[in-house]
Amino acid sequence: MPGAPRILMLAGEASGDHHGAALARALRRHWPDARLEGLGGPAMEAAGVRLLAGLDRLAVMGLAEVVRHLPAFMDLLRRIECRLERADLVIPIDYPGFNLRVARAAHARGVPVLYYIAPQVWAWRPGRAARLARWADRIAVILPFEVDVLRRAGGDAHFVGHPLLDDYAADGDGKRAEADRSALRAAGLDPTRPILAVLPGSRRQELARHLECFARAARELMRRSGEGLQAALGRAPGVARAALEPAGLPVVDDTRALLRAARAALVKSGTSTLEAALADTPLVVGYRTHPLTYAVARRLVRLDSIALVNLVAGRRIVPELVQGDLTPSALADAAEPLLDAAAPARAAQL
Repeated sequence: MPGAPRILMLAGEASGDHHGAALARALRRHWPDARLEGLGGPAMEAAGVRLLAGLDRLAVMGLAEVVRHLPAFMDLLRRIECRLERADLVIPIDYPGFNLRVARAAHARGVPVLYYIAPQVWAWRPGRAARLARWADRIAVILPFEVDVLRRAGGDAHFVGHPLLDDYAADGDGKRAEADRSALRAAGLDPTRPILAVLPGSRRQELARHLECFARAARELMRRSGEGLQAALGRAPGVARAALEPAGLPVVDDTRALLRAARAALVKSGTSTLEAALADTPLVVGYRTHPLTYAVARRLVRLDSIALVNLVAGRRIVPELVQGDLTPSALADAAEPLLDAAAPARAAQL
């Protein structure tokens, strides 16, 4: 791009904000004078992206939840469309319900679209992959099998690696272990005793549906344990500590430190399942959504698993508890063997 390009970057949730910030820094290295603006959170803003709206307006998920916020979404979409005429490049980052509409609008105006972290179109009807392929000039995917799926749909897809691998590589210095222990002690945990990591999600509706269930399961596991098990919540970026207080468990701000120290983890389905796998922490995956959203998804989604770690492996490695099957007792029962160093269930995940 000649001169100082105008680049519109669009993230709608905490993980997209994190990955968008890393991308913004990389873009600055190539084009120091680039004008970056768009949607995101504090990480993207700190990386030099001028925000048109923050995550508090965007971080909802599921059909029923989106319907309630539809007027605000449509107003924001119109604002973004008005800025497309001045953009040299549009970079949607995951968040398909909103970003696919922006990609379509940009394509109609002849503005190049680089879709980073492709939405999981392979889980839905084939038509969604075809639309993404038609509206995006190039698609940067972070899971290897997505390349073939999108190329078969006519997309120019390229595997660029998962950004979590860069994050964990950056964490790998000699000071990390002591920093991890400090993060645990700051939350009132004893690093010498076994720890259960509890990751109930980052969105408001996720916390509403998972926090109590996960916390009750954690307390049940502590009751069953004979070796002083501790349980702690990992606070996702953008989540206020007050939102986690009803659980009555210690809160660790550094989720990666918590996962690296944990003997096992209770994890809401999503990117955190891959983070647990990278930390070599056995886990159980749970997920609940609005009943209407779940009913629609059952008709449209073509997958047998919801956990990314199972999808990447191509087989069921970690237990999954979904919707009505996700109860505190079921979660505790599934996680209990993972706390036993000699249990086959734990060995199967390591």
